[in-house]
Amino acid sequence: MPINRRFLLQRRPDGTPVKADFELVTEPTPELAEGQFLIRNHYASLDPAMRGWMDAEGNYMPPIPLGDPVRASTIGVVEESRAEGFVPGQWVMGLNALEDYSVSAIGGFTQPIDPSLVPNVTNYLSIFGAVGMTAYFGFLEVCEPKPGETVLVTGAAGAVGSLVGQLAKIHGCRAVGIAGGPAKCARLTEKYGFDAAIDYRGKDEAALTAAIAEACPNGVDVIFENVGGIILDAGLMNLNLHSRVGLCGLISEYNTEPRGIRNLWQLIVKRAHIRGLLIADYVPRFGEGAAKMAEWAAAGKLTIDEHVDEGLENAFDSFMRLFAGTNDGKMILKIA
Repeated sequence: MPINRRFLLQRRPDGTPVKADFELVTEPTPELAEGQFLIRNHYASLDPAMRGWMDAEGNYMPPIPLGDPVRASTIGVVEESRAEGFVPGQWVMGLNALEDYSVSAIGGFTQPIDPSLVPNVTNYLSIFGAVGMTAYFGFLEVCEPKPGETVLVTGAAGAVGSLVGQLAKIHGCRAVGIAGGPAKCARLTEKYGFDAAIDYRGKDEAALTAAIAEACPNGVDVIFENVGGIILDAGLMNLNLHSRVGLCGLISEYNTEPRGIRNLWQLIVKRAHIRGLLIADYVPRFGEGAAKMAEWAAAGKLTIDEHVDEGLENAFDSFMRLFAGTNDGKMILKIA
């Protein structure tokens, strides 16, 4: 069996993760039991949600056990198989780990994929994977947009947020994005078609509230929330009657003590609602969502950027890009 490099979680991060929380080790690859197959991981998705899996408290996923490799969605090729329906050379996608080789089994999360159906196999980790499906179902079903409404997207230059803004335009809405820095704001309007962009950097809550009011003179009907903190509170101060907030993420609070929502009272004033969304609820309908996203992409209505770093040895630095905001598009690590 081949030697396996594994990126292990050795201790629980206290606030912002540091390199000493992890260790890259080399181990023998386990022998396969009946019903199992061995995957050579080629690419891994790096996502903010992985930070929550590193804490001792479980959330929608159990915590990563100390001494285990960091859990991640991966795409790769079956290297060896003792499982019916999985053959060597077959491309697969599943929830595995940051390691060269993963052992999976029938009945798990791993499913076959066809690289010939997409421009690049990495698209299964972006527009046709959990990222694209989060944007599709989270925006269309949780936020329930209507033509003519104003949609405010936070974390708008990220993989999910950039797609939500484009979906808003496809569905006849006005799209306003919040991002960090002039370059990302320019990308929102010039590449993704947002109607306006707001740079959050250097702004306190009052300044953000005013900037949103200026960019959304008719108020906000939908907030697709990825960030939280003062950005969410500023958005809540601009809500219209009967508006909707889709809560996808709170990345500003993942490495700190949770701040909480200070302006929640605006939901009462505006008779609005806030609803959390988790893509796991829509897994049985991924085919439906992927088909629509493929249709819009083929028509030139959707653009997706992928930021691919190379090397398992660079897993920590690549993961931390998510919190520093130095990635341009969906963060992917090339392993093979």
